[in-house]
Amino acid sequence: MEAHLYERLYMFIVQEIEEGRLKPGDRVFSEKELAERFGVSRITSKKALEKLADAGIIRRIQGKGSFVTDRSTPEVGPPHHSEPRLSLAPDEQDRPVIGLLIPNFSDEFGLQLLRSMEVRCAELQYDLIIKRTYGGREEEKRAIRLFVHLGVKGLIVVPIHGEHYNSELLRLVLDKFPVVLADRYLKGIPVCSVYTDNKKASMDLTLYLIRRGYDQIAYLSSPVENTPTLEERLYGYTLACTLEGLKLNQDYCLTNFKSVLPMNQNGTETDGDKEMMKRFLVQYPDIRAFVTSEFLIATMLAQVIDSMGLPLEQYEIACFDSLGDSLGKPIFTHIQQDEKRMGQEAVDMLVSQLNGETVPERKIIEHRLVVKDGR
Repeated sequence: MEAHLYERLYMFIVQEIEEGRLKPGDRVFSEKELAERFGVSRITSKKALEKLADAGIIRRIQGKGSFVTDRSTPEVGPPHHSEPRLSLAPDEQDRPVIGLLIPNFSDEFGLQLLRSMEVRCAELQYDLIIKRTYGGREEEKRAIRLFVHLGVKGLIVVPIHGEHYNSELLRLVLDKFPVVLADRYLKGIPVCSVYTDNKKASMDLTLYLIRRGYDQIAYLSSPVENTPTLEERLYGYTLACTLEGLKLNQDYCLTNFKSVLPMNQNGTETDGDKEMMKRFLVQYPDIRAFVTSEFLIATMLAQVIDSMGLPLEQYEIACFDSLGDSLGKPIFTHIQQDEKRMGQEAVDMLVSQLNGETVPERKIIEHRLVVKDGR
């Protein structure tokens, strides 16, 4: 289950560099230090450092450690032939550019979305430039201003968590600048959006557990306030329980897990979230079924159950999005969002706006319930 965790370590180092806490030439945390700091295996920390080296962000020196590179100056090394400077072909010079703002992406969600957008843009003869905001409100505003300054023709935005009104985004909408929101929508803003029916998807997960015989089901999520995606997932859970006659207990809904938010994925909130899970499992030992709003929470819950010496096979965890195990089988029963189609539709909706065509304000992409072990 640790396979995806190297990305957290990767982004932690990148953020340390971007914010100036690590400067060119500084030594980076070792495999052992990273593993201990984030509570992961040495295999995970090694992979993170290898990926950073592959990207040219750090330089690994045997027996000495890893060091931040200075990518603004050439490395000292043996003489080599200079590369010819590349220039754009005439047709490439006139190719319009689209901007994509996204908090973050990972193997369990976001990577396929990004890939499908890149492919669709290429098919339609558009270039795509990408900026990750890491869940920061000011960074999202700054990125919007930057893209407009660079002259992009339109924007695809995956809004940050908890953002109800972004003044820069609202200004673009009021100015009729071509914008499409992907993976969610914002209440009260008349802007084109493409996303999953999260209420229906959450109902599907909850009803699956109910039909498996569970009459006490807990719901775990990051904070839902002002995030329509998460609000609808919580609503879908409560609606399914109500329709099936289950007694709702507000104590069964924990919606304040913060370590999974993009701005907290450096491990600072992990211990607190795990402790909250432990207290819940001790207080409610009879609850064996969980709906979680995302894969990372499901993974953390499974780790906590295992660390407490509880039999993991006696618990059933359902979530949104997932990774397969080493054999390609799903780890949890989960909602599989159609990222490929969502990305394609987002690009198509934006290009339609650029062409002056009428575009629907909202487009819902169908999801699929994937059952673990085919049960």
